[in-house]
Amino acid sequence: MHTFRVWAPVAEKVAVQVGRKQFAMEREPEGWWIAKVATARPGSDYGFLVDGAGPWPDPRSPWQPRGVNGLSRVVDHGAFRWRDAGWLAPPLSSAVIYELHIGTFTPAGTFASAIPKLDHLVKLGVTHVELMPVNEFSGVRGWGYDGVDLFAPHHAYGGPEGLKRFVDACHARRLAVLLDVVYNHLGPSGNYLGKFGPYLNPLNKCYATVWGPALNLDGVESDEVRRFLCDNALMWLRDCHFDGLRLDAVHAIGDTSAKHFMDQLGTEVKRLEAQLGRRLVLIAESDLNDPRLLRPRVRGGFALDAQWSDDFHHALHTVLTGECHGYYADFGTLADLAKAIRQAWVYDGRYSIHRRRNHGHPPGRLSGHRFLAYLQNHDQVGNRARGERSSSLLGAGRLKVGAALVFTSPFVPMLFAGEEWGASTPFLYFTDHQEPSLAKAVSKGRRREFAVFSWRAKDIPDPQARATFLHSKLNWRELKQSPHAELLDWHRRLIRLRRTEPALNDGCLDRVTTRFDERERWLVVERGPISVACNLADRPRRVPLRHGRHAKLLASVENIEPTNACVALPPDSVVVLKRITAKTPADGIRSSRRR
Repeated sequence: MHTFRVWAPVAEKVAVQVGRKQFAMEREPEGWWIAKVATARPGSDYGFLVDGAGPWPDPRSPWQPRGVNGLSRVVDHGAFRWRDAGWLAPPLSSAVIYELHIGTFTPAGTFASAIPKLDHLVKLGVTHVELMPVNEFSGVRGWGYDGVDLFAPHHAYGGPEGLKRFVDACHARRLAVLLDVVYNHLGPSGNYLGKFGPYLNPLNKCYATVWGPALNLDGVESDEVRRFLCDNALMWLRDCHFDGLRLDAVHAIGDTSAKHFMDQLGTEVKRLEAQLGRRLVLIAESDLNDPRLLRPRVRGGFALDAQWSDDFHHALHTVLTGECHGYYADFGTLADLAKAIRQAWVYDGRYSIHRRRNHGHPPGRLSGHRFLAYLQNHDQVGNRARGERSSSLLGAGRLKVGAALVFTSPFVPMLFAGEEWGASTPFLYFTDHQEPSLAKAVSKGRRREFAVFSWRAKDIPDPQARATFLHSKLNWRELKQSPHAELLDWHRRLIRLRRTEPALNDGCLDRVTTRFDERERWLVVERGPISVACNLADRPRRVPLRHGRHAKLLASVENIEPTNACVALPPDSVVVLKRITAKTPADGIRSSRRR
């Protein structure tokens, strides 16, 4: 026997179809309907009929084996035999995060095929694997941000069983797992929520998203919509054993309630954390530069654990590439990069050229551990016309400089899959919408979006073409080839250095100082006894150092040796130094370098 429940507050009658039989459901308080079906069990396919129309997939479907338009399937989450008893994720303060897309991570593009690659991440030094959205979306390929069945792991990836095996395998290797979830909108294809109740706000609502209708978090019947999203988050953490969630574009979550949805979600996740005895984290993506997301509740904040820092990315990317179009128009100087390294946000209330208004707020006394730093992520690569990675835009020298500034920063470092070896494959935007009109609209929208970057329409691969998806798959054969092997070794050494040097792990922004010369194109970042000196000029530079003896910990090129006053750096190079004091014997430095 299985008990079916569904929320349909305005329906006159609701039935559940199990196989080919229909069973009338009884109305319960607050718009819920219930039916107990003796013949239903895990593995049974079902759907709901609302006022005679349907059957539609369950809004809380745990599995859509035939995609977004098929029937749902009953799942018993308690039947999976987990092997991760006693598992505790490492804290974000010590994290190295690795973002990946299941569909392009391996040739097969499944949870099962990703498991053998986890040992590579362990050897690299990764602590947290972050999955781009894995809930059901249209077709068999896509980024996942236009998903609709929020509770159902994608059928093409391996469904709920495959996902649980993947998470269990990560935990067996001491890897925490984070999941990207989207609570600001739902995709257009296979979205049946409107058949059941007022899940969505109309498009003319003042905070409708650019991707479609926002979810109804503060209107009529919104309590159950908030419950729907909170239950979804708790399901991933409790039933699928994820260690945290990355919340997509929280600036697009519209809610004027006295208790904001983000506050409610954070409170409920912390309550679950106490119940499970496991560390759970919430990481936001936000365009607001608003410290309230991270401040504790006693100070009027939402108490999220961390957030992405796009300002850091933009400042670093523009300095390394020279690009200055679109939203990159706000960046491009070493002064911007130095500010981003010192406090994560460049825009802390100052005027933004791109937005044509003042933007942001100072982060205050927040720790560097509350921000993620990166040279690449799915957005910044995939939202380019040709999906170029930094390895296609930069030479080996600047790639090493960029990696060094990420991994010696006071923030939590993050890599995008393949970045560690300078993957030559792009990461393009791809979809698999079954409706021709929708597919055409997506392609047209991409061309319009890229106009501000002066990218030509003919340079934009068709998102619907299967070749676009296949072209984005990683080529793992590159790992042992030059120059990929050298760049992989550089990342491993940087991560090892970050682990062994306490000054690189303290997250204390008040201990970060920077010096730079815009004309000479050099930058020095100092964190306690550690100095990171970069030369971004096209000719050698003598970069001044703090007075005293310095030992070389890591250098991107050979034959870099510091003096008491400066270090001579070739073009596009970086060196990490440690100041030697009476309490820091030279043999201690050599020991650190060997580890």
